[in-house]
Amino acid sequence: MTQQTNNSAVNAYALSDVLAPAVLALSLGAFLVLGTGFANSDTIHNAAHDTRHSFAFPCH
Repeated sequence: MTQQTNNSAVNAYALSDVLAPAVLALSLGAFLVLGTGFANSDTIHNAAHDTRHSFAFPCH
């Protein structure tokens, strides 16, 4: 008795399953880039500095 097994898996995602995370990532990226572009440099420095400290990364 012979049996043929097809192990090829097809990943078919619905458009909404792919589109929602892509739009969310694009929106977050645009917010970060534009928010950084319009913020003053002290605000950006302090945010980066506080982020480094929150990860226990010594910076000075």
